Amino acid sequence: MKITISGVLLGVFLLAGCSQPKAEAQTPSGGTGTIKAINHTKWAINHFSVNGQSGIDAIGPFDGGGGGCCYGVPAVWKPGMTVRIDWESGEASTEGFPGFADYEKYKAWEKKMSANNREHSKTVPLPDYTGQETCGITVHFLPCDDIKVTTSCWSPANANYPIKLPLEMKEPKVCPK
Repeated sequence: MKITISGVLLGVFLLAGCSQPKAEAQTPSGGTGTIKAINHTKWAINHFSVNGQSGIDAIGPFDGGGGGCCYGVPAVWKPGMTVRIDWESGEASTEGFPGFADYEKYKAWEKKMSANNREHSKTVPLPDYTGQETCGITVHFLPCDDIKVTTSCWSPANANYPIKLPLEMKEPKVCPK
């Protein structure tokens, strides 16, 4: 009888030790993934970063790209979480490109193109991803130097993707402050 009670108690203790904390263990959130971006503007995104981590790719107007590694999504979302996006926008044209044969003409063209480059930085809220699978981060560059981000694994073409904006967005004559 002692052996049976001891065996049952041992089994109960072993099973109790296997239980998992509710918040972290039962959520598919968190983990590390790629830094991607979608540019909804007429400007090129020459480079960008998320919390200092490079997105790698230059992105043309009305295009997508990125591929930098990596953005670590915290396991548990908390209200007030933000990310800082730094980027440079500029001309997206090769109009007037003189080639490389005449170095002086090339440098003059490069200077003209660089004159329109602008550095930007914005801290934006990280949307609630509780109970959702996360896949890195996708940054949406919007007119008026606005930014939206998502950690969604859905493709932007999928109806479940949380940011529903047209790829080509026009810049208003006056941007809201």
